Amino acid sequence: MPKPFPVDHGTTSFWRSQPHSLDNHRSTDTLPDTSDIVVIGAGFAGAATAYHCLQRSRTSSVETHSLVILEAREACSGATGRNGGHLKPDPYYQIGIFAAEHGVELAEEVADFEMQHLFDLQSFTECEQIECDLDLNRVMDVQFDDQHCANTKARYDFLLSHGAKRVREVDFYPQESAEEVSGVKGARGCFSYRTGRIWPYKLVMQLLKGAISAGANLQTHTPVHRVSDSPDADGRWTVTTSRGSIRAKWVVFASNAYTSAIAPEYANQIVPVRGVCSRIVVPNPPKKPMESSYTFRFNAWDYDYMIPRPDGSIIVGGAKSTFYHNRNDWYNNADDSKLIDSAVRYFDNYMQRHFQGWEDSGAYTDRVWTGIMGYTTDTLPHIGHVPRKPGQMIIAGFNGHGMPQIFLSAKGIAAMIVDGAPYEETGLPHLFKTTAARLERQKNNVLTHENVPRE
Repeated sequence: MPKPFPVDHGTTSFWRSQPHSLDNHRSTDTLPDTSDIVVIGAGFAGAATAYHCLQRSRTSSVETHSLVILEAREACSGATGRNGGHLKPDPYYQIGIFAAEHGVELAEEVADFEMQHLFDLQSFTECEQIECDLDLNRVMDVQFDDQHCANTKARYDFLLSHGAKRVREVDFYPQESAEEVSGVKGARGCFSYRTGRIWPYKLVMQLLKGAISAGANLQTHTPVHRVSDSPDADGRWTVTTSRGSIRAKWVVFASNAYTSAIAPEYANQIVPVRGVCSRIVVPNPPKKPMESSYTFRFNAWDYDYMIPRPDGSIIVGGAKSTFYHNRNDWYNNADDSKLIDSAVRYFDNYMQRHFQGWEDSGAYTDRVWTGIMGYTTDTLPHIGHVPRKPGQMIIAGFNGHGMPQIFLSAKGIAAMIVDGAPYEETGLPHLFKTTAARLERQKNNVLTHENVPRE
């Protein structure tokens, strides 16, 4: 099976339709021979890790670190630059599944960690005067299947009865009121809670700008081909790229879906999964503006996600029902240069089909694109020290849910590198820690969704 390296000429998302001046940036004409830290990937994880490392170095008693960011394509051209614009913590849905498997206390750590991202990112963007359309609103998780709604409600009730706190912030509306509350035709139930929406590309490019101002060397169009299996006599790892090699004390895999191509221990543990997203334009919007974000849950494996934009357009992703039956279209597929043909027309008349009062809106599909997410076999990201490879770190495998997990995960990585903090003292959820046991896991959650049709 070919290794999942980024392909050339990915489809253009709405977020990347007007590239930033750093999109193709190279800080120097040639690569340095050495660097204290090499970060592989210039998406949200890589940009935030670089930013936090250099900010922490400024206030640390140790000497300021040299840092190089290596990006295979343009800056923020991977999943973050192609997502649905959600900044959506999860206080109940996957948390309920985690609680059943790992216990309420560990699941609640994840819920708290994700919710903290709303407030920390709001504070950060205001303090740094970053314009990225960050807005806190509410989300409607609309259920369309009675059995799946009942299963979800049972997990919700379990969390409430076992003392979970974040779930108390979630309102549930049964079938009798779900359609009226959500405005969605055919709603069989609805969960609502606080969330956020954002222009992800703009946030990441400002993080990169800040990192470069603090001394980072950004090298776009510099794909990493391999990282040495062992350090040299000086304790440095050799990072081999298309433009030469760098010897580094620390190597950070912020490469998400592409991680297993250069970190073989994550083969079969972090899998590239291709998704589809779109932008819908609304010529004649209803008098009442759409303020909430939405998730449509058709069953346990099929869901769409949506945010309203300040310009009146709608970002919608999902369309799984059109292609999940053909595993080759999405599983272990790292090609974002092509659309999934069966999904292209899915978003036509989407708003008219699903929302009350939108029948005469004239809403139409403006753009469709694909993106590659990094899914893990246990539905948890891998954060921390790569087992048995001192000096190698990972911040990857976000299961299409990185926006409310990455910023503070990167802060934790920076604390481990710059300050030598142990994982357990970083504030990171225990379940996110990458371990040898997790790398040996055989069960694959990505392929065990109930009732997924197969050809």
